[in-house]
Amino acid sequence: MNKRKKYSKKLFLPVLLGTLVAGGAIAGSSLTPVYLGNADTFAILSQSGTTNIYRSAIVGDVGASPITGAAILLTCGEVSGNIYAVDAAGPLPCAVTNPSFLSSAVGDMGFAYDDAAGRLSPDFTELGAGEIGGLVLAPGLYKWSTNLMLSTDVTLSGGPDDVWIFQVAGKLNQANSTRVTLAGGALAKNIFWQVAGAVTLGTNAHFEGVVLGKKMIAVNTGTSVNGRLLAQTAITLQMNAITEPAQ
Repeated sequence: MNKRKKYSKKLFLPVLLGTLVAGGAIAGSSLTPVYLGNADTFAILSQSGTTNIYRSAIVGDVGASPITGAAILLTCGEVSGNIYAVDAAGPLPCAVTNPSFLSSAVGDMGFAYDDAAGRLSPDFTELGAGEIGGLVLAPGLYKWSTNLMLSTDVTLSGGPDDVWIFQVAGKLNQANSTRVTLAGGALAKNIFWQVAGAVTLGTNAHFEGVVLGKKMIAVNTGTSVNGRLLAQTAITLQMNAITEPAQ
């Protein structure tokens, strides 16, 4: 009898540990989304302008502030949404001059960055030593003090109300021809990549989520994004499809 009790305890221990690990991942699902304020309308928002190699396709609003509208190098036919500029130098004939709205949106973008960066008690710290290629990521708050690399495909698996926040102290680099894939009903609007360094999305890749970039966001040739690109400096595009996430 005693032997049986000891044996059952040995079986129970790994099950218990597995439950605790899973519970740690599930705990992240209680995260609240990062509030974007007026930045929430934009597929692309920058402070230093957007360069572009024709032809890109943007679904959602585009804007730049405080730089002149002449730094928004997209044509009207490439944007399904409004193009907001601080002056009349924006792309013609479609640009909307609205400096006060843009100032508010850029301010909200900065608040959103600080909100994401300031979240405490991460569920996962230094996961993969900065390499998450090939992983399936549960909802939660992730933190890296290094660069973050997606060298192969990555899957984010969770429900439609789950939230992912990635705090990256260095750069974010996605390799060519790789994909960020959503599973289980996860939604791009609830995925936030807060990146202190430059962001580079490789050629012919696919990316999901809202990028809150402190520095440049570079999207290489043929890459698609389901999400938002919100940069405190510049954004570079090269024949890309950028689609704001479904609400």
